[in-house]
Amino acid sequence: MKNLINRNTGLLLRIDDVAENMSWKYMDKCEKLFEQLKIKPLVGIIPENKDPDLLRFPKNDNFWNRVSAWKKNGWEISMHGFNHVYDTTTKFKDFFKYGGPSEFFGHDYNHQHKKIKLGLDKLKSEGYIVKSFFAPNHTYDLNTFLALKNNGVEVIIDGYGLFPYFEKNLTFIPQLFYKETLMLPFGFQSTQIHMNNWDDENFKRFKEFLIKIKLKILCYNEMVSTKSDSKVKKILRELSKFALINLRKLTN
Repeated sequence: MKNLINRNTGLLLRIDDVAENMSWKYMDKCEKLFEQLKIKPLVGIIPENKDPDLLRFPKNDNFWNRVSAWKKNGWEISMHGFNHVYDTTTKFKDFFKYGGPSEFFGHDYNHQHKKIKLGLDKLKSEGYIVKSFFAPNHTYDLNTFLALKNNGVEVIIDGYGLFPYFEKNLTFIPQLFYKETLMLPFGFQSTQIHMNNWDDENFKRFKEFLIKIKLKILCYNEMVSTKSDSKVKKILRELSKFALINLRKLTN
């Protein structure tokens, strides 16, 4: 049983809100930590960051050289929205029922397709062919998925369940908890790491957590390879979806 659990447990580190303006203090610390522990995370880059909260951070004029170094070290480059500016409200009608504001939900297909294409083109102009995506605040609708698929995106770093799965002609890697130091004892999932909100105590806890579970950390390609759509795993996905949706409604 222990071997079965170990073979079916893993964590992908997903770093959110990566842009020229961000908390480079903690990105520098994390970069050294990842190198020390031989961890290859996935970084979600905002192609055209216009988020006023992020723009308060100092700009790193060496940003794209840093991204290039990450890529050479085996980090996965992903796209995290387009400009990270919310302009619609979901009222829990978004695909994953997260609720709250959104950059994509509620816009027509052409609007979403254009934004996604502009973001991918920006990343391509910097030398990155990106095949994965996750939206700010986890908020999507069916137009978002269709626009992503038609722009060549294959993997969404969001979703429910205990294993990556295939739906809407896309692969989804579950992302279940806001707190980056939470991990289920069974199954494959992704974190969400918001280091722009950290202080030194947050980094300390994160470092301790990684040291403790480092053997369970997977890179992006390893995580995608665990995709499964068995009946049992579909049932587990629906159960996790039901539990988390209702928990969020109670806490909002």
